[in-house]
Amino acid sequence: MNTIKVIGLGPGDFGYITLECWELMQEAKNLYLRTAKHPTVPMLQQRGITFATYDSFYEEAEDFAHLYEKIAKDIVTKALSGMDIVYAVPGSPMVAEKTVVLLRELVAGLQDKIQLEILPGMSFVEVLYGKLGIDPIDGLTIIDAEDFEQLPVDMPTGLVVTQVYNQQIASDAKLSLMEALPDEYPITYIHKLGMPDESIREIPLYELDRQPDIDYLTSLYIKPYPGKKEFDLQPLQDIIKTLREPGGCPWDIAQTHESIRKNLIEETYEVLEAIDLEDYDLLCEELGDLLMQVVFHGRMAEEAGAFSMEDVVQGVVEKLVRRHPHVFGQVQASDAGAALVSWESMKKLEKKERKHILDGVPKDLPALMAAQKLQSKASKVGFDWQKPEPVWQKIKEELQELEQAVKEGKQRHIEEELGDVLFSVVNLSRFYKVDSELALLACCKKFRQRFEYVEGQVNAQGGDWSSFSLEQLDAYWNEAKNTITD
Repeated sequence: MNTIKVIGLGPGDFGYITLECWELMQEAKNLYLRTAKHPTVPMLQQRGITFATYDSFYEEAEDFAHLYEKIAKDIVTKALSGMDIVYAVPGSPMVAEKTVVLLRELVAGLQDKIQLEILPGMSFVEVLYGKLGIDPIDGLTIIDAEDFEQLPVDMPTGLVVTQVYNQQIASDAKLSLMEALPDEYPITYIHKLGMPDESIREIPLYELDRQPDIDYLTSLYIKPYPGKKEFDLQPLQDIIKTLREPGGCPWDIAQTHESIRKNLIEETYEVLEAIDLEDYDLLCEELGDLLMQVVFHGRMAEEAGAFSMEDVVQGVVEKLVRRHPHVFGQVQASDAGAALVSWESMKKLEKKERKHILDGVPKDLPALMAAQKLQSKASKVGFDWQKPEPVWQKIKEELQELEQAVKEGKQRHIEEELGDVLFSVVNLSRFYKVDSELALLACCKKFRQRFEYVEGQVNAQGGDWSSFSLEQLDAYWNEAKNTITD
């Protein structure tokens, strides 16, 4: 079995090479350096070490990803041909060294033919710790300048960017960093770290690619960015948990899903009112109250061992991805209508427990909303008029039946016929693309505004409603119609 032994040349000075790695280089019959562009290489030559390099690969490769892949494959090919290889990389083999990562992947399927051994070595980060006073226990992210897709969005730790080889890479790095950091954010520019002529200086981010000494010995350090924290529901969950625990609030502890169900409905309507008022401060507040209700129900479910708030969030995330194959999958949707069809088809596949066409309309919906949903579901299977004219006729018929029921004086029959009238009016609203629930809410709002105007006129004249005739009040009402605009 042939061997590949990977060693590190250290971060710069010859003294950083470990004794074990130095002895291996002295004994190696086939020593390959990823690059001869390293401060220790002249010292190796002075001491009579013979080696080959992969510098010619740099000139031929179209990018670094292909370069590293080509180097790793060449080393494995040489090992399979019967050679024992000592492969030396800058710094430490286990710190920001892509070729080593690729070697491990390639050799994983050839363990019966090649033995891969990676020796520990000193990397530039150990020198960096001392030079910049960094304690890695506080967290440190290290990435190659070619791997900015791995950059954490919130920059929670210090960030080291290695192998900033040239001005183009520096420019790409700058643009990537600017997506997370302010243009003038101070970063530490590091050149020839650990060498007698090292340069460590702080510069604003926007000047990164303007530095005159960018080369293969350039790295960056970016301190943690104290910007916007990642959104988290945990603080709200913790408060609800505390309120529900022994020693918390007696009222909150006593609640059940059933006891606060009306609160959920009330908060929903307060959100709708804020939307109608176009008051974003109020909307923010009311959405918070509604969210609190959701978290409250989630906490009670968790106490019962049914599910957690995390399950709620994860479930809706998975559902949104599943029902948008035209966004997250391969399905195409050219417009909003096609997207809705895609949504409904996925929803139908998920809701296999629904055996009847009208299943899925909650029994506790407001009546107008329930009527519209029931009619919409029936319409999807063809149980509907094609034009609004028959609906107008149906409303007239129902009104006549209501009049007849009133003449008969039977209260239950009146209630039934009045329900039929309302149901028919809701049907008409569908044909004219009007949400009946919202239409009636708007009407209620309009009535409130006009009645408060009438009330204001009455109060201005003493506040005695009995002293005004209906005709006078109606005149004020007409004034309100002409005075108040939505």
